[in-house]
Amino acid sequence: MLLLAGNAPPPSASVEVQLSGARSSRGVIRLCLTANRAHFLHCERDPAARSVTLPASASTAEISGLAAGTYALAVLHDENGNGRLDTMLGIPREGFGFSRNPAIRMGPPRWEEVRFDLSNGAIRQPVRLRYLL
Repeated sequence: MLLLAGNAPPPSASVEVQLSGARSSRGVIRLCLTANRAHFLHCERDPAARSVTLPASASTAEISGLAAGTYALAVLHDENGNGRLDTMLGIPREGFGFSRNPAIRMGPPRWEEVRFDLSNGAIRQPVRLRYLL
């Protein structure tokens, strides 16, 4: 059977993000979901990425209408609302987290530690926010 591009089913996958560990309700939580390995640490640079901004008191978010594939999720607790991760001497001053909650060592996690596969349907992705300062 020949499938034409115009007859392809619409994307029907979704990710429910369960957030935990926020140290305050100040500011906002910024989520960024990307399928681009090269941009997962700077997800905002990926024009195809999906971004969501929530009040810092939120505990869940849903990103829907996704195509099946491999993704990574980066989360920032932007406590002062300036739209970026503030650092001191290269150490994050605000909360952050990633899909699959990788161990944080010296430097950011690798793609292999945060990527997850998404097929049609819904999955749940818990993310624990971490604070270093």
